[in-house]
Amino acid sequence: MLPRIIDAVPGQVEEKLGKKDYTMKDLKKWKTENEQDAQLKGTALSILSGELSMDVVNGQKKQIQDMVDYNLNVEFDERKIIGDNPHDFSDTQYGNNDVEGPSAGHGTHVSGIITANRKNGLGGDGVASNVSIMGLRAVPNGDEADKDVALAIRYAVDNGAQIINMSFGKSYSPHQKEVAAAFEYAASKGVLCIHAAGNDGSNLDEKPNFPTNQYAFQAAPAKLFLTIGASTYNKKDQKGSLAADFSNYSQTKVDVFAPGYQIYSTVPQSEYDTYNGTSMACPAVSGAAAFIKSYFPKLTMAEVQEILLTSAKSYKGKSFKQPGSDEKVDFVTLSVTGSVINLKNAVKAAKTIYKVKGY
Repeated sequence: MLPRIIDAVPGQVEEKLGKKDYTMKDLKKWKTENEQDAQLKGTALSILSGELSMDVVNGQKKQIQDMVDYNLNVEFDERKIIGDNPHDFSDTQYGNNDVEGPSAGHGTHVSGIITANRKNGLGGDGVASNVSIMGLRAVPNGDEADKDVALAIRYAVDNGAQIINMSFGKSYSPHQKEVAAAFEYAASKGVLCIHAAGNDGSNLDEKPNFPTNQYAFQAAPAKLFLTIGASTYNKKDQKGSLAADFSNYSQTKVDVFAPGYQIYSTVPQSEYDTYNGTSMACPAVSGAAAFIKSYFPKLTMAEVQEILLTSAKSYKGKSFKQPGSDEKVDFVTLSVTGSVINLKNAVKAAKTIYKVKGY
């Protein structure tokens, strides 16, 4: 049904406007006189902008089918091919080196945001240039196990990672102490962990998303740990928003926002695609941290973290839509800083520190 509708729209619009090669400007000028024409205009605008196409529809269908087959399928056992006990953290000899797995689109997109080649004239540019990616696939189709998360963090730390990007999350965590201990281990080695806030449009103070900067049994938040919300720009479906309408938020558990709406980046087979999500905002900050560290190597990751937070552009006192509703709130109520990451400001701050310390 939908393919026929998409195919039929251009002809119907041509008949209404009296021209075949109409543009976005033509559509916006069209003053519709009834609800049916208004719906036709809206559909035509979506098609012409690329927001509606059979590729988009098929992609959404696949996403829903994957959720049915894996995420929501209680009979799906992702550990069967691994053969380990997901509750035994001492059992570390499992897995393989196939980081691509059945689908590598998400991880490839995230990696491209951090460090896609800035000099080849293709696709988009990554945030940082002098960066090496350590690909660790800790999230299969289904739900990431706490064991995989904790052991991947420790593996990354032990093998030289200075920044760990975590574009994943879930609402249930049965082995919280083991994961928290992994974050403590990373912090003890000076490694900065950066986590996506999640895409439920929820307040994390009311609806937790794991892993988190502070579990119920902890007296203080984790050190060297940032949680990132997704910011947007004044697109039609995001009008009045600075925090993307899908982004989670919290005045205590989300540190700062970064661009996460309609982000163009790399996907497998030398292709490019546009994704939305805090999974895209997270590597924007990881890339910024890597950029600062690569140009100012004597800075500790604690200093890099502080620079990113204090140099972010503040929107305190300005009202925007709260994600998941039309209610307008002071942006400072949506995160610890009330700010959006700003790499230019961060570089200036890093240069000042370098000068003061005589590096």
